Amino acid sequence: MTNPLSRLTRDRPAEALEPMLPGERYRRTVERLDLAMRARYPLIYVVTPEELPVDEVLQRVATQLQPPRKVYTWDIARGWADNGADRGSVMGALARIAKGDREEEGAVFVLRDLHFVLKQPHLSNHAPIIRELRNLARELVRTRRTLILTSQTLAVPEELAEDMTVMDFPLPDAEEIQYAIRQMVVPEKLKLEGLALEQMVRACQGLSRTRIQRVLAQALASTRRQVDDTAIADVLEEKKQAIRQTEILEFFSATETLKNVGGLENLKQWVRLRRDAFTEEARRYGIPNPKGVLLAGIQGTGKSLSAKTIANEWRLPLLRLDVGRLFGGIVGESESRTRQAIRIAEAVAPCVLWIDEIDKAFGNLTSGMDGDSGTSRRVFGALITWMQEKTAPVFIVATANNVRALPAELLRKGRFDEIFFLNLPTETERQEIFRVHLQKLRPGRLRDFDTALLARLAVNFSGAEIEQVLVDGLQRAFGRGSAGQRQDFTTEDVVASIAETVPLAAIARDQIDSLKRWAVEAGARTASNDVALTEELRRFGQERGLDPIEVDE
Repeated sequence: MTNPLSRLTRDRPAEALEPMLPGERYRRTVERLDLAMRARYPLIYVVTPEELPVDEVLQRVATQLQPPRKVYTWDIARGWADNGADRGSVMGALARIAKGDREEEGAVFVLRDLHFVLKQPHLSNHAPIIRELRNLARELVRTRRTLILTSQTLAVPEELAEDMTVMDFPLPDAEEIQYAIRQMVVPEKLKLEGLALEQMVRACQGLSRTRIQRVLAQALASTRRQVDDTAIADVLEEKKQAIRQTEILEFFSATETLKNVGGLENLKQWVRLRRDAFTEEARRYGIPNPKGVLLAGIQGTGKSLSAKTIANEWRLPLLRLDVGRLFGGIVGESESRTRQAIRIAEAVAPCVLWIDEIDKAFGNLTSGMDGDSGTSRRVFGALITWMQEKTAPVFIVATANNVRALPAELLRKGRFDEIFFLNLPTETERQEIFRVHLQKLRPGRLRDFDTALLARLAVNFSGAEIEQVLVDGLQRAFGRGSAGQRQDFTTEDVVASIAETVPLAAIARDQIDSLKRWAVEAGARTASNDVALTEELRRFGQERGLDPIEVDE
């Protein structure tokens, strides 16, 4: 299939090419590379999962320079593309660059996938390569030649940190995706305009150019003449696979609504008020993009459910970041994974980025017990700097059980729009939670259960524990009968399950008290507007001489 961007590199004057460039991200990348090459940066590292678009950009930039410059590419499997030389020899490839034949004056040399060397610079067979790269960085600055390394993985050894310029080649933005779609799709074969085009563009955000071509080819090859829900679902499935392959992020199709959340009325109201905050209308009104929220509370109080609900309520894609998987065993790998996660999140934006149990990844920083040569601190620093300065509409929902273990830098103003404290549900909230789950298990039979009684008995039960006692009660009723003679479960079955369950709160009282103390000290907002809960926190703070918690009227 013809690459829809290939026409950008045809021999045209630079002034004729510029208006054709699709996408602001793409234009900025071209401009940065053009400036770096004209400024004679000797060593440039381009991080990208895609080779063809990078090749086209480099070719375009090189040919529009005055005088035009030739581009030579090399990889370890096939050697130099123009003559096949130096196959399997990195030092041989570097020797050609160092030799500098007259016909290669001012050339651009592109070496692919040297990260396997750069990740382990001190191996005996890698050390000479690092040394020669340093030699070339010093020598090429006096010439018009440029050495460019391209790889999907960023690996910059300390020896080259001062000589190397790193550039990320971004995934396509909405403008570039729309351009590619219009170039590929034949109107007579596939009707794609208006809302259908907008839905397809949004579904493709976060995919590479190659994957976008593949899903569009699939749509063209199908018998459908119009883009329907099935076609969009195909694209979303491709996106799930692409994001899952990173092993860092996971793409969720959130289906939970605010009706699935029992209690937490303050949090739900906060979410409702910002339902249209990422729309163009909100931008014109002058509303900045919301940054995010931190949800703190003990396990099972609805933090993860709330993250899924926010994404669905705002009609935004949901990405879950497994912070633990950011950390790799090879020097520089963790920082590279962090950059990759940020790059994908910004490409999918507007979206919700769910950072689950952030305290497990960065809780050791406050005690100084990270013990990983500063990797955790560097990853944490990169993450919070991005959270503070990001301009892409990425809304962060971070959850934490042990919020006291988090570094103070994460909690200061500017990282999050709001910090919510999720306490154990009160009796009123427990009754609502029972109703939500019973409606799912036995639709239409809610009146058959005494939810008020169940709520009174389930003291100190979290939302997750309430859901589990209902499942246990269901299993208890199922086990009473025999095949073909099963009896449905009743209030009594649930009561028996409650009696046999020891809630986490019974053995984690110190943790709960610590969280309440933190909520009072930090001025966190209560996720619930229950008067009894508010008074409980107020009394808790007064008894311990703490300032009262900020309460929403």
